[in-house]
Formats: sequence, structure tokens, C-alpha cells
Amino acid sequence: MSIQVSPSPIPNSNVVSLTSMLDRDDYLTGLLNQVTATKTEGWLQELRQSAANWVRHSTIPTTREEEWRFTDLSSLRKVQFNLEAGNFASLQFDILPEAANSRLVFVNGVFAPELSAVSDLPSGIVVSNLAGLSAVEQEGVQQYLAQAEGAQEIFTALNTAGITDAAVVWVKKNVVVETPIHLVFISVAGETATISQPHCLVVAESGSQVTLVEEYGVGKMPTPQEGGVYFTNAVTEVWVGDNAQVSHTRVEQEGAEAFHIGKTAIAQARHSRYTCHAITLGAKLSRHNLEILQTGEQTQTTLNGLTIISGKQLADTHSAIALNYPHGTSDQLHKCIVGDRAHAVFNGKVFVPKPAQLTNAAQLNRNLLLSSKARVDTKPQLEITADNVKCAHGATVSQLEDDEIFYLQSRGIDENDARKLLINAFAAEIINQIPVPSLREILLNTVNSLKSLTND
Repeated sequence: MSIQVSPSPIPNSNVVSLTSMLDRDDYLTGLLNQVTATKTEGWLQELRQSAANWVRHSTIPTTREEEWRFTDLSSLRKVQFNLEAGNFASLQFDILPEAANSRLVFVNGVFAPELSAVSDLPSGIVVSNLAGLSAVEQEGVQQYLAQAEGAQEIFTALNTAGITDAAVVWVKKNVVVETPIHLVFISVAGETATISQPHCLVVAESGSQVTLVEEYGVGKMPTPQEGGVYFTNAVTEVWVGDNAQVSHTRVEQEGAEAFHIGKTAIAQARHSRYTCHAITLGAKLSRHNLEILQTGEQTQTTLNGLTIISGKQLADTHSAIALNYPHGTSDQLHKCIVGDRAHAVFNGKVFVPKPAQLTNAAQLNRNLLLSSKARVDTKPQLEITADNVKCAHGATVSQLEDDEIFYLQSRGIDENDARKLLINAFAAEIINQIPVPSLREILLNTVNSLKSLTND
């Protein structure tokens, strides 16, 4: 393989323990004690211990920090979370026909073999949980697991400190996988608030192609278990090799009282192509950190995002694209539909340093506010020091146009249906680009069924 791997930026555990002998954040320490209660062995335990020491001298971000000034985590700090596995063999979730025999399912962060199916996979691809890998395969994983840039970010480090298992997708050199790989991470609240920390590792070797669907919060349980409080702290690492192609769809549809914080870290080698469709629909409070690191020239990066929220939801998307080499191309479109008193946040950074000549980067954030109390904070951002580039960015905030609604009413469509048609059209620009037909249909139906979006 030609993917470049840098050492994890988490400091040496001995150094950290010497610089901070006392835990700085009692609440964070409580979370850490929960997720590190189960021990592992060998290299994995060393990795976890290093991350745990980093967490112990860190604090949970506050709104005084620029990167978190619109996202207040004080409501998270009021909840005491516990680990809970449980037996959920009767759990129901949407099975994509295209991936009926190519899926991994984790419930509350624990691999669920009885709900998974990986019998329809070609040779040259490994789809397994970490514990199910052979010794040789685990040696390969050791080079990549928790090695992506940004490992010192506090929630990423907390996830690493608690790793006992992970979803692993490894595509060998020049292997083209036609079947989508479906990774399902389900959180089910118990009698007490629960925390789960899914971790996903994807390695696409040079010349390979793969399509991934990553879903959160799709479980259906009996009514007494619905609506509970839980916290999903997820990390996904994708390593895209030379000339490799990865299409990645991420759907977050957690419960109404859930907290969701997710990191997606991408490393793109030369001549690679990566496409992400990130759909955010659920959770009381959600944050998605999407980070792209270019490690070779002439890469293509496409980021499509859609956030649809209502009630008092808060959904925050932070993206960062580091284009470090010449001839890179990135195109980002992020849309937000915000109803009721909901609050959407978008912060998108594109870095183009001097070595990245002949870069072509475009970024656009479009927002649709459906009520007078809906709110959006948007900050598209370019940081350019190269002088021979083509870069553009922008943001728009609008409401449904009265004349468009009037036009549809004049054609015999009532006001509520007219609003719904316009909202669906706004969302469809993103959803229709998802390469899995059944998932497109599910999401379009979901948007169409969101009654709260058609109310002022």
C-alpha cells in the first residue's frame, strides 16, 4: 500500500501523566472511568492508555472556545451516563436490500453477530469487527486504528480510550466492491442514561473502490424503551489509497433526547476520490466534525451535507479540508432546513497552503428557515496562501418565498402541500446524489413525513 501513516498525535502517556497528575474535569473523568472499565491487552491497551492519559488532563469544551461558541454542552454535563450492553436480538431496523448480506450491526457499541450478515462479499475485502480478525489482519489494523490526524480532540481521545472493538472494512489493492457495505450503529436507552462509543476503520488500498453506508440511531424497540437519554460518541477513520475511490453516506437519526458527537477523519492519497453524503436528522444535540487531509496530489473531494431539524434541536457541522498538494479539487455543498426553535450551525474551513498550487476549491452553505424563531449560524471560511488557485465560498439564508407558494396554490395545491413540495425539492438536491436507491427512498419518505417542518 502507498497510504502514508503518521504517528498518532496523542502525546506519550508518560509525558502526559507527568504534566498533569490531577484530573482537570471531574465530569469528564467520570465518563472516562465508565468507558475504560473493560480492559484489553497488548498494543490496543497501550493505545487506550495513552488516550486516557490525554483525556485526564483535558476538559470538555465550553462556549468560551471559538470552535464551540454556538454549541453549549452544559445539558450533556447534567447527565450521568453508564455503559449498557443488553440482549437486543429482537431489535428492528431498516435493512437495505442492496446490502442485505453485507452489513455489520453494533448495539450500544457492542458487535451483534445475530443481526449482522456478511455472506455476500467478494474476495479481496474484509468486513468484520476487530475481535473477529485474524492475528495477521490485526497487525495491519494496528498501523491505522486511531492514527488519523486530530486524535487529540477531546471526544476523539475519549473514544480511543474506550475502544474494545470496532467495525473494520479493508479493501485490497485494485478490488472493486459493487455491493454497498452497511454499517449500523444502534443506541438503545435503558433504565439509566447510556453511553456508547462506536469506532469504524475503513482502509481502501490503491486502485480499490467501495461504497459505504454508515447509520446511527435506526433501532426500533418497544415503547417503554423509546425516547430515553443516551450519548453516542462516534469516530470513523477512512484511509483512501492511491487511485482509490470511496463513496461514503453517513446518516444520523438518533432519538429525540439523544446526544450525538461524531468525528469523520479522511486521509486521501494521490489521485484518490472521496465523496461524503452526510445527513443529520436526529438527536437533541448533535455535532459532526468532518476532517479531510490530502496526503498526495490531484485528489478529488466531494462533500454533500443535509441537516433537517425542528423543535429545539441543535445540529452543528464543522468541516475542515486541508489541501496540501497541487491539483487538488474539492466541492462542498451543505444545506440546512431549520424549523420551529431549532438551531443549525455550519463552520467550514478550507486550507490551501503555498505548496497547493492549481487547487480548485468551492464551498457553499444554503439555509432554509421555516419559522421566525429558527436560527442558523454559518461561517464558510477559506485560508489561502497559494497564489495560483481557483477558490470560492459563500452562504445564503432564506425563507420559503410567498410567490412560489402562491404559484403552487394557483395550480390547485393547498398551502401545506405547497410548502412541503418546496421543502422536499430543497432537500432532494442532496438526497438524490446518494448512490443507494433504497436509502434514497427511505430518506425522501422521512423528509416528506416530517410534519413539524410545514408549520410556522
